[in-house]
Amino acid sequence: MKFGGTSIGKPQRMHGVARLITSDPEPKIVVLSAVSGTTNALLDIAALLAKGDRIGAKERIDSLEQQYNFFIKELLTGSKELEHAEHVLAEHFEFLNIILKISYSEALSKDIVAQGELISTKLFSIYLQQEKIDHILLAALEFMHLDSNDEPQIGSIRVKLMQHLQQFPDQKLFLTQGFVCRNVRGEVDNLRRGGSDYSASLVAAAANASICEIWTDISGMHNNDPRVVDKTIPIEQLSFDEAAELAYFGAKILHPASIWPAQQHQIPVKLLNTLEPNAAGTLISQQSTSKGVKAIAAKDGITAINIKSSRMLLAYGFLRKVFEVFEKYRTPIDMITTSEVAVSVTIDTSTALKKIIKELESLGSVTVDQHQTIICIVGNEISGDGSTLKKIFDCLRSIDIRMVSYGGSAHNISILVPATQKKQVLQQLNTGLFGL
Repeated sequence: MKFGGTSIGKPQRMHGVARLITSDPEPKIVVLSAVSGTTNALLDIAALLAKGDRIGAKERIDSLEQQYNFFIKELLTGSKELEHAEHVLAEHFEFLNIILKISYSEALSKDIVAQGELISTKLFSIYLQQEKIDHILLAALEFMHLDSNDEPQIGSIRVKLMQHLQQFPDQKLFLTQGFVCRNVRGEVDNLRRGGSDYSASLVAAAANASICEIWTDISGMHNNDPRVVDKTIPIEQLSFDEAAELAYFGAKILHPASIWPAQQHQIPVKLLNTLEPNAAGTLISQQSTSKGVKAIAAKDGITAINIKSSRMLLAYGFLRKVFEVFEKYRTPIDMITTSEVAVSVTIDTSTALKKIIKELESLGSVTVDQHQTIICIVGNEISGDGSTLKKIFDCLRSIDIRMVSYGGSAHNISILVPATQKKQVLQQLNTGLFGL
């Protein structure tokens, strides 16, 4: 069971999570994110230190410490437990104050950001102790390790995790941190933003769990983005392939990487709402449901790059040279279309854009369109259904479509549009495909 930052963002919500995890006697491992707002605050502190603004960083640290001092007074009622929580906070904020005096590094920033999950699990553990709820707090840093490619390996994670679990054969409740891990050098690292979902999926796979529950503040996936579109409906069931497409292309409820470990080990994933625990949520499993469009997602911040070259005509190796440029700068490609003399690709980060353009210009003329959005239409085997494609384009007659990706996946049709038209596109598709 993984609980996100908003699920534990207030003391009362932590109390509710405690009730949820003890509502049945089934053995479980609980994975917690940082309390909502904490990771952003810690990233701010790291950014201020990177700029050399130690005064600004100190103010941010003090503000965060004050927030947590208020938090524990509402979380805990026992004087012994409150004293224990104050000691925990003092330790972690002493660490943050010490780093003000040492040289900043990228490795240090990972240590800074990791404090969020370490604090949330320790405070929740103290609350469980107060409520006489028997449990064991496991340190994720002792079993969640990355390899030399910065990838977690389920095999080694399983061995280390099982060694810890086997020390407590009669224990039915374990608590651990999401997001944090150690890299191949033994340094504190993380599984990227949103990585608590990934942690939960990795732990579920390593422990051969019966199910992986992701608890957030939304009742499962919806057929469209409820923040943009007026009328949306929850989706009861998705296949792993469908969910992976939606997560990668913008469905915020689920981290894209979190699908893979569960899918590989055939462990169902359920998306549930902490605030409405009786809501059905969304079940994700190997099994595909009926054919047709299930949902639409949007991925913002997209840049389209077009490389045009007459030399491309009949020239083998041209695409390899293009892809090598993106590989060199560790920049993934989302969409690609080709013609006889041109190739267009999209990327979701512009960190190395200037360097990429400079190298691509040796292959041909390069044009760039920024501020684009990928709209992803997902469903079971929809690319083989001509009527679905017709419906999509009937909905979008007034839209400036920049690119179309069709046929690469049986479950996904993607279109690239200007970001300014995103809301219009989502609403028109919602009406045309779902009648909403």
